[in-house]
Amino acid sequence: MIERKFIKHNVTESKIQEYVLKSLGRAGIGHIKLQLTPLGEKIVVFTSNPGLVVGKEGSNIKELTSALKRNFNLENPQIEISEVQNYNSNAQIVSDKIAGALERFGSGNFKGIMHKAIGDVMRSGVRGVEIVLGGKIPGSRAKSWRILSGYMKKCGDIAITGVQKAMTSANLKSGVVGVKVSIMSSDLELPDTVTMREEEAKQIIFEESNEPAEKKDEKPQEKKKSEKPKEPREKKPRKPRKKNDKESKDVQGNGQS
Repeated sequence: MIERKFIKHNVTESKIQEYVLKSLGRAGIGHIKLQLTPLGEKIVVFTSNPGLVVGKEGSNIKELTSALKRNFNLENPQIEISEVQNYNSNAQIVSDKIAGALERFGSGNFKGIMHKAIGDVMRSGVRGVEIVLGGKIPGSRAKSWRILSGYMKKCGDIAITGVQKAMTSANLKSGVVGVKVSIMSSDLELPDTVTMREEEAKQIIFEESNEPAEKKDEKPQEKKKSEKPKEPREKKPRKPRKKNDKESKDVQGNGQS
C-alpha cells in the first residue's frame, strides 16, 4: 500500500527529529526534513546557529551520521545544514529560547521572558502567537500561564495544518516546566479572505460616488407627489363647565354674606 510508505516515512522523520533535538540540545534547531535520493538518505537540518550544529571541524556531524546509521538502519545518511533566516517565526526555536531562559534565569521573571518572546515574534511579521507555560511557577502549586497576541485560529483545518506548534520542557529546581508555543504565519491563506480585482473595485467606487447625486434629485420629486393641500379644521364650540355641589354651595354662601 502507498499509504503505508508515506506513514513510515513520516514516522522515521519525526523519530530522527526527536533524536537530533536530544543529542544536540538547545542549538536552535527548527525542524528536520528527510529526503530519499539515489545516493542515500538526505537529512536537512534547519537551524538558527549552524556553527553549533556542525561543531569543531565537523565533529557533531560525524557523530550524528554514525548514530543515525546505527539506530535507524540508514544506508548512507547525508546531513545538510540550512540556516533559518527569520528564526523568530519558528515555533520550535522560540520554545527552545524560552526554556533556555527559564533554566538560566529561573522562574522569578517568567512573565518578562514570555512578553519579550511575544514582542520578538510579533515584530518578525506573523499574524499571531500564543505561549503557554505549565508547572510550579511561581509558587509550589502547579499552574498554567497563557499569553496571546495577534490573531490565532483555534478550530478547523487551518488550526491543525496551518498553525505551527512546538512543545519543550525546562528543568528547574522546583520541577519540570512545560513550554508550548503556537505561531500563525502571515503567509497563510485563510478561507474567509476576500480579494477584489482592480476593475471591480473601481466600478464599485464609481457607483458609490454617483449614488448621493441621484438621491438628491429624487427627493424633491417624492415630496411634491406626497404633499397634499391641507384642509382647514373647524373649531368646535367649547361646552360649559358643570359646577359641582360643593362649588355651588360656596357661591351661595358668599352671596348671602
